[in-house]
Amino acid sequence: MTSLLPPVPVALARPIPTLPVAVPGRQLAYEPKFDGHRLLIFRLVDEVQMQARSGRIVTRAFPDLVAAARRLPVGTVLDGEVVVWVGGRTDFAAVQKRATAATEARAARLARELPASYAAFDLLASGTDDLRPRPYEQRRALLTTLLEPLGPPLQAVPMTMDPELAATWYEAFPAIGVEGLVIKSPDQPYRAGRHWRKLRHSETRDAMVVGVVGPRLRPRALALVLPGDDTPVVSGPLSPAVRAQLTVALRDLPPPVVADSDPPTAIDTVGAWIAYQPIAPELTVEVRQESTVRHAATAVIRLRTPE
Repeated sequence: MTSLLPPVPVALARPIPTLPVAVPGRQLAYEPKFDGHRLLIFRLVDEVQMQARSGRIVTRAFPDLVAAARRLPVGTVLDGEVVVWVGGRTDFAAVQKRATAATEARAARLARELPASYAAFDLLASGTDDLRPRPYEQRRALLTTLLEPLGPPLQAVPMTMDPELAATWYEAFPAIGVEGLVIKSPDQPYRAGRHWRKLRHSETRDAMVVGVVGPRLRPRALALVLPGDDTPVVSGPLSPAVRAQLTVALRDLPPPVVADSDPPTAIDTVGAWIAYQPIAPELTVEVRQESTVRHAATAVIRLRTPE
């Protein structure tokens, strides 16, 4: 009997402005923050299940990772990030295409065209043991012991307790699409909520457009999926320049493929539901998340175009 079954609430990180340094007698662990899709992997007795950050089961979208996860011992539960490497760097748009595959045939085709890698950063269960109450340092040691013999596409993220090496990673890793660092305490248990810390390299990030609010070719706002999440959010009002960019891009999009398991086409905002028209997940925008007096807002800076 496995110790953990989905859905499992996930641990999250709160933003910080500067890189924290350990004090004498108290070390910190530093990991690269990949710009991907958060995923928990459950190796059950007869199957593999995969859970997104929201709790949705998204196993069908990642047949290549399902095949790899069958090599894990029964009862293993991993937490990590799915990434897709394109041209030597992670590609957020590519991984979101993988995550939104609505049919088994499309998922299989995308697995061949855009193979996924899994960057595991925690081991939540092993056999019948729930490891979440144990310190991070112990869980990390068990994680690396488990995954080292298996190799890609299931791999443990790099980790260091050397702040100077962490600072070097922070400066060098953006070149391969890593957005920053996650900082953890070695004695921390795994708990739902924002108990980790994260330092981003930029105030802006990429987001996948999954719908439009208002007229399809002249939207007032966008429904977006941000890195590490699968629950859409509504952007703030679009600028005239962004609306003009989108009008051209939206004309050429194919109709979306919608599955019965897809989330509803409305988003619960503060005090109201906002309906949107789904679109095919082909467009990426650069966004900035801003705090207002009442709530956080996501501002669209520009449409990302292929290099």
